[in-house]
Amino acid sequence: MIHELEEMCKQLHIAGVYQSVQEQCGSDPEIISVLMKACQFELNIRMTNRHIRTIKQAGFPTQKRFEELSVQDLPDDGRMFLPDLKSLDFIQETKNVVFIGNSGTGKTHLAIATGVCACEHNFKVNFKTAAGLVNELLEAKKAGRFTLLMRQLKRIDLLILDELGYITFDLEGTELLFQILAARYEVLSTVITTNLPFSEWIKVFHDKTLTVALLDRITHQAMIVNMNGHSYRRRAKNT
Repeated sequence: MIHELEEMCKQLHIAGVYQSVQEQCGSDPEIISVLMKACQFELNIRMTNRHIRTIKQAGFPTQKRFEELSVQDLPDDGRMFLPDLKSLDFIQETKNVVFIGNSGTGKTHLAIATGVCACEHNFKVNFKTAAGLVNELLEAKKAGRFTLLMRQLKRIDLLILDELGYITFDLEGTELLFQILAARYEVLSTVITTNLPFSEWIKVFHDKTLTVALLDRITHQAMIVNMNGHSYRRRAKNT
């Protein structure tokens, strides 16, 4: 027990408390037990607060969790890949995830739920719409902060890029987005939601060479989740 208390005190950065206990109480099991419970209580509080902070910093538009999903209403791939998303193994393996399908089928819900789960497992997560990120990159370049922003994004374990395909980008925006995704390739994980099949991504990025290069990096060893199906929102409206 005394060694467990020592480890807890190290985690809490209160080594002086442990030294004081040793000097004044020795290894009295009752005192050690009370102190261990107090330390564990403090560790739990700090962990909860850290998760709350991490989720807030991630920038989710809303908080969605796996428990809130109507699993039976998900498309087949959504149900099939659910255990892989919950395990977060793809982050450890630095693989990407692409949710691809029509509007309202749960792509963003799954992406956010994965992100919230990652926050609760102490991963750094950032949620952005594709258009929002491109605008941020363009503004950063104009202000001379692009390199700084790239360094910040390279410290994010999981970048969630939502709604790719809803808005087209000019060549400069496409090139900047390519730099970010290329820098994360096989190093960090990115989750993308899109309503466009890969064959139509040229409509968003315009440049064929860049589009092919982008797709090659995004889809290599990625989890491609086909989310085509009936719309949740339309179904809810009709009930």
